[in-house]
Amino acid sequence: MEGFLFQASVYLAAAVIAVPIAARLGLGSVLGYLAAGILIGPVLGLVGSETKDVQHFAEFGVVMMLFLIGLELEPRALWDMRHRLLGLGGAQLVLSTAALMGIAMAYDQPWRVALAIGLTLALSSTAIVLQTLTEKNLMRTQGGRSVFSVLLTQDIAVIPILAFLPLLAASIPPGMLPDGSISLDPDKVESAHVGGDGGNVNEAAHAALTFVQNLPGWGVTLVTFGAIAAIILVGVYLTRPVFRYIHLAKLREMYTALALLIVVGISSLMTLVGLSPALGAFLAGVVLASSEFRHELETDLEPFKGLLLGLFFITVGAGVNFELLFEKPLILVGMALLVIIVKALILLVLGRMFRLKGRDGWLFTLALAQAGEFGFVLVSFSIATGVMPDRIAETLLVVIALTMLITPLLFILYDGISKRLDDAGPITPDEIDQSGPVIIAGVGRFGQMVNRMVQASGFETVVLDHNPETIAVMRRFGFKGFLGDPTRPDILRKAGLQDARVLVVALDNPSAAVALIAYARKENPNLHIVSRARDRTEVYRHYQAGANDITRELFDSSLRAGRYVLENMGMSDFEANEAQKLFYAHDRASVRELAALWQPDVPPSQNAAYVARAKELQKELETAFINLGAEKDKERA
Repeated sequence: MEGFLFQASVYLAAAVIAVPIAARLGLGSVLGYLAAGILIGPVLGLVGSETKDVQHFAEFGVVMMLFLIGLELEPRALWDMRHRLLGLGGAQLVLSTAALMGIAMAYDQPWRVALAIGLTLALSSTAIVLQTLTEKNLMRTQGGRSVFSVLLTQDIAVIPILAFLPLLAASIPPGMLPDGSISLDPDKVESAHVGGDGGNVNEAAHAALTFVQNLPGWGVTLVTFGAIAAIILVGVYLTRPVFRYIHLAKLREMYTALALLIVVGISSLMTLVGLSPALGAFLAGVVLASSEFRHELETDLEPFKGLLLGLFFITVGAGVNFELLFEKPLILVGMALLVIIVKALILLVLGRMFRLKGRDGWLFTLALAQAGEFGFVLVSFSIATGVMPDRIAETLLVVIALTMLITPLLFILYDGISKRLDDAGPITPDEIDQSGPVIIAGVGRFGQMVNRMVQASGFETVVLDHNPETIAVMRRFGFKGFLGDPTRPDILRKAGLQDARVLVVALDNPSAAVALIAYARKENPNLHIVSRARDRTEVYRHYQAGANDITRELFDSSLRAGRYVLENMGMSDFEANEAQKLFYAHDRASVRELAALWQPDVPPSQNAAYVARAKELQKELETAFINLGAEKDKERA
């Protein structure tokens, strides 16, 4: 027990110390976890042979992550991804496997071993990539969605790869490795037989596993489809009654226990029938994506997923065989870089073929260029089934670990490329051949809605945006827009700023928006300026710059949501509407008053006059609502 507590303290202390430092340096949490593992393993020697056992336990974090990702995808969304899953993901696997197999054969490896190497290295790291994409808010970009499609395809492909690998050893005599050496380590054979975790399973699980393995091919197929059908049926029909039953206990920890039971139970079932636990968990997540318990499951499992993934990354760093690395560092690092370069070139070509350009193309290329954690599983399985000799497997494990260690650096490279794309210099603007009474600067979600409404009402607009892709999408849907920087005076003059009646400022860059408002107000004092601001501070900046009507993001939607709450608390539609109107009018007046007290160089919380007046205005609002309620009571009487 003391040893377990000491090891747990070492792992947790390493994470607590290294990860915040890496995050503060802008390196991301993944690189922090990997560095922590290297520190407590090869450098200080605080952890040893138990790292592999911990790693197999920590791989459950990947299973949880895929379950949570599945919760974000409804079945219809998954069906919409089918072309990328089959086309983009399938092409990446086939081409990467073929290229890496060819390189292995060029170094005199038998084709069977070379094919096993190619299949192993073609996979990417689901854990590192998805964690980093989530941290950097890149999952919803086109590049992020394409990366996820390929990763999902790879996770699904692990199943047929595990079924196929033993066939590569079919012609090898029992006990003989592909290179002619004799004898397999019985421990490794048993480890692979029970799932590659090197641990002991209980008798019931072992009996079930033996039963499944002894079935004929058609029997295994039926059991497999039965397991998948069971997951779907339980998710659709049994989840709601079980959650209602748990709700009767009124114990918060029971929800957490149920969430863990769902993931652990599915993983156990998938392992028994020879399928990937990660795939089963993802499928269960998709089934439950439309249930009302989705957010409950996400909240309960998120902390476990984060800790287990962090532990997994630490074990990857701690498990790097530095003795082998120090024996031939140039060769192993060169092999890792070769894998990354070959996969990156293939991904770059596929990205162009699937119309991934700019930062999306670079994200797709750099995010998937490494080998992945499933590579460790495939290497162990290849050794146990006699496909791959030990000496090659040890080298391959180090190469896989090195590519995973390099991955955070690839994301840093992506950040640099993205910044360079942003700073690449002025774009060549379109020749603006029209002017109108309304100019819309910036056509994101906000600008699009304004433009559609104004045009539908019969008024002409001149739309300006500096993003070529945004303008291209507009034109595809039949809306005219001009490519150009809306803050440039020459472009504004060509758009008719001097004669325009209304300017809509919908730029994402806060400083650029303020500069545009100030310039437009100076050039055309009679211009009515409507702007979008993220918060009150930006409202004050826009107000001082000369904007007339300022729309705060989420303000109107928040008012509408508050009205829905009041209606469901017993107010009539009319009363809730009156309360909404009162709050709106009071807030508008308050913002104008506070704008006069706001000081750009002083935080509002440290501005005594601002704070005092804000408190007074809040009391006035409460009094106004009390008076409104009293009036309604009189009307009812």
